[in-house]
Amino acid sequence: MDKEPITLNGLNKLKEELIFLKEKKRPEIVAAIAEARSHGDLKENAEYHAAKEEQSHNEGRITEINDIIARANVIDVTKINNDGKVIFGATVFLENLDTGEKIDYKIVGRDEADLKKKLLYFQSPIGKGLIGKNKKDLVEINTPAGVKNFEIKDVKYL
Repeated sequence: MDKEPITLNGLNKLKEELIFLKEKKRPEIVAAIAEARSHGDLKENAEYHAAKEEQSHNEGRITEINDIIARANVIDVTKINNDGKVIFGATVFLENLDTGEKIDYKIVGRDEADLKKKLLYFQSPIGKGLIGKNKKDLVEINTPAGVKNFEIKDVKYL
């Protein structure tokens, strides 16, 4: 079983989701199944089948989160001496040399990645291209959308 790097924030969010699924969602689904059962014939009972399907998804996600937590290798970059190197958990401030656009990303694990929130999966093309580089480096990264050129303006361990 491979350890999966995760930030402290990512781990806390997973734990919160797990509590919600177990303590709030699970009892709601059980109640919905009981309610649907009371309506009689289960073969043609859409509410019953929908509730059973929701139960299956919920239990699957609980299992998935438990597995992620079991494999979690928490990396707290705030405890690491910042030498300007891009590492897992670092926030990288970039300038796109082709467009002049400035953007920043936090490099995170698979379960935290969300480009809308500027959370970049460390195994993505840009994530892989940045890890190990240093502040002020010029980086050329092959992405599915073509080659992108960046300058690493700053690296923070937040």
